[in-house]
Amino acid sequence: MSGKASVAERRIGILPLARATFDVAFAEQKLAAMLAALDAAGLQVTGTRHLLFDADATRIAIEGLRGQEITDLLVLQVTFTDAAMVVEAANAFDVPLALWSVPEPRLGGRLRLNAFCGLNLAAHALGLAGREFGYLHAAPDAAGTEAALVELLSGRRVSRDVEPRSATSDDPRGVAAAEAIRGARIARVGHYPDGFPTCAYDAGRIGELAGVRVDELDLGELFARAGSVDAAQLADVRGAAENVLTGLDAVDQQQLERSLRLKPAIEALRREGNYDAFAIRCWPETFTEYGGAVCGPVSMMGEARVPCACEADVYGALSALLLQKVADAPAFLTDLVDIDPRDDTGVVWHCGQAPVSMADPEAPPQATIHTNRRLPLLFEFPLKPGRVTFFRISQARGRTVAVIGGGEMLKRPMAFTGTSGVVRFDTPARDLLDRIMGAALEHHLALAYGDHRDALGAAAKCFGIPVLDL
Repeated sequence: MSGKASVAERRIGILPLARATFDVAFAEQKLAAMLAALDAAGLQVTGTRHLLFDADATRIAIEGLRGQEITDLLVLQVTFTDAAMVVEAANAFDVPLALWSVPEPRLGGRLRLNAFCGLNLAAHALGLAGREFGYLHAAPDAAGTEAALVELLSGRRVSRDVEPRSATSDDPRGVAAAEAIRGARIARVGHYPDGFPTCAYDAGRIGELAGVRVDELDLGELFARAGSVDAAQLADVRGAAENVLTGLDAVDQQQLERSLRLKPAIEALRREGNYDAFAIRCWPETFTEYGGAVCGPVSMMGEARVPCACEADVYGALSALLLQKVADAPAFLTDLVDIDPRDDTGVVWHCGQAPVSMADPEAPPQATIHTNRRLPLLFEFPLKPGRVTFFRISQARGRTVAVIGGGEMLKRPMAFTGTSGVVRFDTPARDLLDRIMGAALEHHLALAYGDHRDALGAAAKCFGIPVLDL
């Protein structure tokens, strides 16, 4: 980006993106601090200075920037959003593009913003589109943020692609696992959400990879099956939940029953279709149309070694299935929701669906409700300390690679409600951020306890795909 005007001379158009299902008041505080940091850095900023919650409002803001002769576009990722509007904004302007997300305190309460996950989703979509972008994940009031903003808008924080390496391992566990999932059957129940290219799949490519067959089922079929669950089945699943959870009586019992019915419904689909794994559209319809969360049943299915990926993520389901085979233990499909270079840690989280065997033995699992949608059943506990492995068969930047990483789950207080854990990755946190953004990876990674990197490398070799090391 040589030859550009100085940062102070540039005219930066901003788009502050947010979603109303998160903590709006907190997001407004963060936006005010972000705007103050931009002003304090001496940057010329134009555009909307309030949160944009939906596509219509964002499109109006984009139109407003068209006549401003902006030299740069800066997306303020204040909360989680899908990637649709970031891509639309990127296509609207032929100027350098940058993304800025903000961390939030790890206080054990709800995930109030989930902004990093929005950054991750946007980066993946831009990588698929071949669009260069800069990125920053930093608190607006942290020391050094003003200088980092100047670097960001000077083109010195641009994503750099990561070159995968050839898979060389011959670990027999990986070879056996690769053979075990050849011909696997996955049920995709419902379509992945709009703006989630991270969860898209190509039937031909996934079939060529490992002979995997994907059947596309309607979400309404799952709901209908749940409605036909009889009293004996419901009693069995309630009893199973009571064996591992406290607090079931504290949630709404009618909503709890609806949630619990989803587990025998998934099991019935599994038996009839001989499915090895599921990719289920979990929101918003399970909440808005059905009236109960699928998260708790997904946790129970995962413990029974039937991976169920949320957001209809087919490659996520396949990744969890392979990792489960290698580890001979349950796998958990998780989001990476924070990276803190100062602490050299990250936080992995999902709303409440980790297999219960992953719970810290000193923190008994509890029944809870979804923090945004306010319905049960979710499992809540911090992940136990120990060695962990991360894995995903990725389609980032339009190529198939095996993403493999490792780390140590630390003995820390629960970072956020649901199921979460604080990880010290093998790669320093700052470098990990650069690798995730550079490779433009998906926002879901499968996690299992133990060190299985060599075995996963051998499985990748069997499939003829390279390895991208986290």
